[in-house]
Amino acid sequence: MEQTNSLKWVTAARALDGYRLHLTFNDGCERIFDCLPLIEKYELFAPLRDRAIFDRVNLDGWTVCWLDGSIDIAPEHLYEMGHAT
Repeated sequence: MEQTNSLKWVTAARALDGYRLHLTFNDGCERIFDCLPLIEKYELFAPLRDRAIFDRVNLDGWTVCWLDGSIDIAPEHLYEMGHAT
């Protein structure tokens, strides 16, 4: 039986066109997450409108981050709201 509440973290991330991310999680699942709604709605994510910044997505050990960790997205949110590939 699969555990749906087990801890998830991002093991790989790649920026795609349209402000989307291709993500791989610790359980092997891959998801596509659309960052555009966050970028458009929340001022915190406004710097990501610059494609040069968005494309420099990094991992901090648990999730994706930008600008030395000043912007990140919870891995649970990425997993739950991302679309399976």
